[in-house]
Amino acid sequence: MTEDREKFRLRMLELGAGVCKGRTATSFLEGKEIAQEIGFPLVIRPSFTLGGTGGGFVNTREEFDGALNRGLHASPLHEVLIEQSISGWKEFELELLRDAGGNVIIICSIENFDPMGIHTGDSITVAPAMTLL
Repeated sequence: MTEDREKFRLRMLELGAGVCKGRTATSFLEGKEIAQEIGFPLVIRPSFTLGGTGGGFVNTREEFDGALNRGLHASPLHEVLIEQSISGWKEFELELLRDAGGNVIIICSIENFDPMGIHTGDSITVAPAMTLL
C-alpha cells in the first residue's frame, strides 16, 4: 500500500493523520492543474518506484515540467502524487515501545539535525532532542 501513493495518502487520512495538501496525477495536464492549485514549492512522488526514483522537490514553475515528466515516466503506472513541500521544517521523532496489549511508552525524543528534505538514512540525529521548545 505504501508504494501506491494515493492509497497510502487516503489511508493516512482515514486514520486521522495529518498529510500535506496534495493529489495524484496520471497525466501531464492533470499534474499542471494540481501544481497551480497547490502552489510552490512541491514534492513529486511517483508510485511504485524504489528509493525515491523519479521523485524530488520542485521549488519553481521553471523546474516543474521536467520533474513532472521524470516522475510520470519513472512510475510503471504513470502516476505521481504531487504534494506541498515542507522541506526545511524541523523534524522530531519519538522512539516508542509497544507491547502485545497495545500499551505504549516513549523511550526518548529524537531530533533530526538536518532540516526536513534530507533523506532519513542520510540525516544526523540527536537523542534526546536538544532544541524542542
